[in-house]
Amino acid sequence: MTTGTRVLVLNAGSSSVKYQLIDMLDGAKLASGLVERIGEASGRLLHLPLTGEPRETVRRFGGHDVALEAVAGELAADLMGLDSPELAAIGHRVVHGGLRFTRPTLVTDAVLAEIRRLIPVAPLHNPANITGIEVARKLRPDLPQVAVFDTAFHATLPEHAARYAIDRRTADEHRVRRYGFHGTSHQYVSRATARLLGRDPAELNVIVLHLGNGASASAVAGGVCVETSMGLTPLEGLVMGTRSGDADPGLVFHLHRVGGMSIDEIDDLLNRRSGLLGLCGDNDMREVVRRAQEGEEDAKLAFDSYVHRIRRYLGGYYAVLGRVDAVAFTAGVGENSAEVRAAVCANLEELGISVDPELNAVRSPGARTVSPSYSRVAVAVVPTDEELEIARQAFALVHAV
Repeated sequence: MTTGTRVLVLNAGSSSVKYQLIDMLDGAKLASGLVERIGEASGRLLHLPLTGEPRETVRRFGGHDVALEAVAGELAADLMGLDSPELAAIGHRVVHGGLRFTRPTLVTDAVLAEIRRLIPVAPLHNPANITGIEVARKLRPDLPQVAVFDTAFHATLPEHAARYAIDRRTADEHRVRRYGFHGTSHQYVSRATARLLGRDPAELNVIVLHLGNGASASAVAGGVCVETSMGLTPLEGLVMGTRSGDADPGLVFHLHRVGGMSIDEIDDLLNRRSGLLGLCGDNDMREVVRRAQEGEEDAKLAFDSYVHRIRRYLGGYYAVLGRVDAVAFTAGVGENSAEVRAAVCANLEELGISVDPELNAVRSPGARTVSPSYSRVAVAVVPTDEELEIARQAFALVHAV
């Protein structure tokens, strides 16, 4: 069992690495930062220590190994290097864990091989996550490396919610089912909402709306996820910044047969040229709202489509849960757009859902309720903290071993 109290959280993307060093005694973020444009001619490392001025380095980072070595150097300059005895573990965000990984997992060669086997169902994410793990293992081969999976919180979906209504043999052969994503955020926010309301998570039914450039919803009954909007991939569900969300599967055949588009072109369309961007040319909700308020019809259409899809899911999840105690807004749009929150909750008083205009307009970094005191359903704004959730899960695992 390790005696250290700190966890380094790594989120390795295809050309970036985000990191946070967290002291688990009090949850303090001792340092955080980002390396971006890895592999490009000019990369950037921004290091943010708890005390002192931010430090920025602009140079080429040829690969994730070079990037992580630079991160280790920045931490060492703050006397918190990877060789510190205070470091208990390194926690890694891994997007897809399939059916096998439903809880935080110590990384071994066999675990890494299984994560690699899941690349076909997460081709944009798992390869980068694997690279981050491999480099970290080389830098500290003696230190526990813990994988925390985006899909894990959604592994509790009942089979009737997780299955697509296609031939079961085909589905099983190709691992086709609804996995869900953003699970670390949904787990953190559902628990944080319970703390905000002074309730036990086991007695609370919460609808979590994770609204960022990627967006997803979940229905959480007594701390257990029973429905979520993303599916086999992060494309299903809500209208997002550049993703379409729900669309008739026949759309793919139509665009291929009638439009002459290749599968790769359709993939690019639905994932990178749709959503808010496809509807109005902007995927920044602040710009969409500004343009809509100025009377631009395409921006208004984008905003209304975004809100309409959320309301469809909100109503559906109300039916799934039977009783809703709270609706929690989180992530960049959910936490910062009073306009989106107001529009999503408009005219839902019969469901016990409403927002207080004055409370909703207040900007605050902390968790808060924006519903009237008499409201049957609490409407909350709860900042997500996926890194802290990953650190908690990693720390708990290594101290249980």
